Amino acid sequence: MIDDLRKDIEQLISLYETEKHRGDELAAKLVVKESEVASYKQQITELTKQIDRYKLAGAFTADGDKAAAKERIDKLIKEIDKCIRLIAS
Repeated sequence: MIDDLRKDIEQLISLYETEKHRGDELAAKLVVKESEVASYKQQITELTKQIDRYKLAGAFTADGDKAAAKERIDKLIKEIDKCIRLIAS
């Protein structure tokens, strides 16, 4: 009877350790996936900004001069960033 109880306890301990190891592996995978998600969100944000810039460039290039439009847009963005910094400080 004691031997049966001992075997049951050993089996439970073994199952516990297996599940604990599995849980640790899943937690590590979750951290990796969360990091990937954050990276993809950042990439989406950057691509969205890039799309907006292209749309804005299209609005400024009615005459077909893309280089001049890009300069105007870059100048506007710098001015906007400057204003934001002044407001934030």
